[in-house]
Amino acid sequence: MAERELTGRHVFFITAGAFAVIIAVNVFMAVQAVRTFPGLETKNSYVASQEFNTKRDAQLALGWQAEASYADGAVTLVFRDQDGRAVAPETLDVLIGRTTEARDDIAPVFVLAGGEFRADADLGRGKWMMRVQATAPDGTPFLQRLELIVRG
Repeated sequence: MAERELTGRHVFFITAGAFAVIIAVNVFMAVQAVRTFPGLETKNSYVASQEFNTKRDAQLALGWQAEASYADGAVTLVFRDQDGRAVAPETLDVLIGRTTEARDDIAPVFVLAGGEFRADADLGRGKWMMRVQATAPDGTPFLQRLELIVRG
């Protein structure tokens, strides 16, 4: 078998091909990152920062804790006061999704029964984030993010 001579032209095409692959992969990954993660928490971060302490202090004064669990295709959410008793907010809005992308986000409808809020949800295995927004009977907003780990 005859050996071919490695010329400057061959080296150029090898180098250009390697850089083309690297650039193509980087562009693909950047497009995927932008498409799958909304990245926006608030429209105006300055205004949100001015209201943060006031809202936090009002929520802490409620003394509420939220606990979430998942079993048998249903999410259970319980609110407890500082004495450990179950409390029921006036309004409840929950968004469940993956922490890295918005594609799997769902907003299940919770029903109060026996001091617990329960909603049917078909969640796949892994880590989920729950963004809980509720309103106390006195109008105080309650906001909390909970982690939900689905095993199996």
